Amino acid sequence: MRYLTVDGMLSGTGIRDSLIGKYLDPNEVGFSSELVRRIEKWVIDYETAHYRQFDDEAENQRLDREGIEIARQVQSQRLK
Repeated sequence: MRYLTVDGMLSGTGIRDSLIGKYLDPNEVGFSSELVRRIEKWVIDYETAHYRQFDDEAENQRLDREGIEIARQVQSQRLK
């Protein structure tokens, strides 16, 4: 069993197996191509916010909301 975590860590892929502490390639987890693209874009946007020192509160909130929606989609696709 995998316990997946969605995170925006700079060195990560956006999807981490929490039990083993290893990042997973979203393409290899079995997600739809739409979800993979969404994760990849979110990770890039999160990285950009990091380099800007998270100075845009509205952008930070958008990234948080997007991460939550990605997590919901991950959960939904993993339950199928």
